[in-house]
Formats: sequence, structure tokens, C-alpha cells
Amino acid sequence: MKLYYSPGACSLSPHIALLEAGLKADLVKVDLRTHKLDGGDDYHGVHIKGYVPLLELDDGQRLSEGPAIVQYLADRNPSSALAPAAGTMERYRLQEWLNFITSELHKQYSPLFDSAAPTEWKEKLKAKLAKRFDWLTTQLEGKDYLMGKQFTVADAYLFTVLRWSKGVHLDLANWPVLQAYVERVAARPHVQAALKAEGLRH
Repeated sequence: MKLYYSPGACSLSPHIALLEAGLKADLVKVDLRTHKLDGGDDYHGVHIKGYVPLLELDDGQRLSEGPAIVQYLADRNPSSALAPAAGTMERYRLQEWLNFITSELHKQYSPLFDSAAPTEWKEKLKAKLAKRFDWLTTQLEGKDYLMGKQFTVADAYLFTVLRWSKGVHLDLANWPVLQAYVERVAARPHVQAALKAEGLRH
């Protein structure tokens, strides 16, 4: 397999899932500003959407969209317990979390990295994220991870997105439960390995 990624982008989530599941994949770095691969090839020639992550399977099929990719990886090694069994209520709860992170968090962050976006709009998005953080705090209080004691692919995704807070001047210290959660996930050995491989820690 190959995982097309950009350091610190949402592709960090499937990168973590790969390592947590004990799976192997070649990492292919994408420059999202130029849409070029390390060798200079145009990434659009690989993935018409132009963004990461993209997982290329051994048979040549390509799977895009982070929530789909992480569930595929989890199902490749069910013993990793990164996702509950398909068809169970717990699996639908996992999908509920993945959809929430995608639509209510990830998509609110994206414009905050756009230098051309109006400041007033950015402040509105930050206020919306703050409300989501308030709610997340109530969901994570007293729990290690989103689903309870078990780390899942939803945690890999939430961790990835919450890491962006510092870069957009949202101080997680205002949400101690979330700050502790990020620190707890960051301490996992496979998460540390993914961060190191992407040059995000030394």
C-alpha cells in the first residue's frame, strides 16, 4: 500500500491508524501548495481532487477521504480494536464521531489557514469551534477516548484536527479536558512514531 500525505495535514490520521493497526505502507509526500510529489510529478495525475489523504492499495485501487480510509485500515486488522465490528451499534457510533469531526471541526478549521479569508469570517468560525469544544468537553469528561477506554480511529482523527488549534490561535488551555486528551493521545508510542516520521517532532 501507499499513503499519500502532507506533514501535519488530515492525512496524519490514517498514518496513525496504519501504525496502530500494525500495517505497512509506503509514505508518499505531497506538497499541498504546489500539488507536486517529491520527484516533481503533478499530484493531480494521481488524485484528481488534489488533496490528501489518498490510500493506494496493492491491487492499484485508490481510496480517498480520511473517514473511509481509517475504517478500511481498522478492518484490515480487527484485533487492533481500532473500530468496532461492522453492523454493531458501536460501529455506527464511531461513524457518528467521524462525521462530526469531518463536518463540524475539520471544515471549520480549513478557512482559518487561508490568508485571503476575511478576519471577521475567521472570528465567526473560531466562535463556532469554541462552542463545539464546549460540547466535546462534556463528551470526553471522565473518559480516556471518544468511545471510552478504547482508542479508535476517531481519536486519531480528532487528535489530528485539535493539533491545528495552536496554528490558528485557539488556545486549548481554555478547555483543559481537551488539552489533556491531546496530551494523552500524543503520548501513545505509535502516535509519537507518526509525528516523528512526518517531521513534526524530533
